[in-house]
Amino acid sequence: MKILYGVVGDGMGHAIRSSVVLPKLIEWGHEIQIVASGRAHEFLEPRFADVTQIWGMAITMADNKVDVVGTAVDMLKGAASGWPENVRQYMAMTEEFAPDIVITDFETWSALFGNLHNLPVLSVDNIQAVRRLWHPPEILRGRKSEWRLAKSVIKAKIPSAYHYLVTSFFDAEPRKHRTTVVPPILRQQVLDAPISVEDHVLVYQTSMTFADLPEVLKQFGDIPFRIYGLRRDLTEEQTEGNLTFCPFSEDGFVADLASCRGVIASAGFTLIGEALHLHKPMLATPVRGQFEQVMNARYLDYLGFGLHDEELDEFTVRAFLNQLETFRNNLESYPRRGNDILFDELLGLFDRIAADI
Repeated sequence: MKILYGVVGDGMGHAIRSSVVLPKLIEWGHEIQIVASGRAHEFLEPRFADVTQIWGMAITMADNKVDVVGTAVDMLKGAASGWPENVRQYMAMTEEFAPDIVITDFETWSALFGNLHNLPVLSVDNIQAVRRLWHPPEILRGRKSEWRLAKSVIKAKIPSAYHYLVTSFFDAEPRKHRTTVVPPILRQQVLDAPISVEDHVLVYQTSMTFADLPEVLKQFGDIPFRIYGLRRDLTEEQTEGNLTFCPFSEDGFVADLASCRGVIASAGFTLIGEALHLHKPMLATPVRGQFEQVMNARYLDYLGFGLHDEELDEFTVRAFLNQLETFRNNLESYPRRGNDILFDELLGLFDRIAADI
């Protein structure tokens, strides 16, 4: 079949997940046209043929919080700078490709093209968990208004798919039809990584809201911290006491993740899924105003796999470090599954769609 595959560019998790699924589709003999925006295009373009850049809305951040006004301003700038023409060109290119089905990882324009042309649209992403799964009261308490708003935004993004494959690290029942829950999609490097428990704690933070975090971590002088993200222009490691600031390296990061005693990071789904697969406790700092991250972080607490807090201070870090053994014991029950469940579900959906075409 000819597959149009759309990847949203806000955050890297969508691109990383798609880089796992796309080779399998190619291996199965399908013809693929990839469309991606922002950082996803930068990540996928050198790795795959036929990757077309499309404009996509990026969320603007300020002080570890979604900047609603800044996001709206960026959208208006995009409109003024010619993205409507980019979208028209994209639609013309896609019509020439003439796909049989559409797969979207939260990318709006590919889903819109599928709906306009009466094509089956398959949604493969984690964000649909907000809208399409049941959640216990502990997850929603005090946040129901944010949850309702998030559901409406997610529905508008991907309104009517043939089927939704929802990746999730927590067990939850679907609350809507045409929904299947599958485990997190994992990179081969993570699946192959040897697991150990060494002395260091892995830290991944890109928000300058946490620029003072190194000073907090220095209070724990007997614990080495390997820090990614806070110093983005590094070309080699820099060590200051018990802190080591690391340049970005996919292999190095995965090795540090697989061997750490715990993780301190934001509440992005991809890293949580990888950390839990490797049975690593996690202290998560969700982006304020982004309910999906709040939900992920609360589930870590709820399942006993870690802690969450919107502020990173000495008290929170100490509480996390003091409970690492308990979290690690709880993680023994977390199933270490690969990507076969997702691939089996995709094959079944392809068979159903082929029978209907």
